[in-house]
Amino acid sequence: MAQVRRQANLPRPSWGWQDAAACRGEDLVLFFGPDGERQPEREIRERKAKQICMGCPVRSECLDYAVSRPEKYGTWGGLNEDERASERRRR
Repeated sequence: MAQVRRQANLPRPSWGWQDAAACRGEDLVLFFGPDGERQPEREIRERKAKQICMGCPVRSECLDYAVSRPEKYGTWGGLNEDERASERRRR
């Protein structure tokens, strides 16, 4: 219950940046992966997702959103789950 209250106090995100995202219209599995995915397939999938992110005009907004929430799964702003956890600690 405390978890729900803490998240309820977060400011409502502005989703406008998503309209300009390079990933818009891409298959979500590319960014979130299927259940039971093996490591070699995950690395290939994440590499493809990150390539899309690198050319994205709203990459920094996406990453800021994912780090501030925190989004626990997927590739956001060019970083996977572990990389975002490191970014959270760095910030």
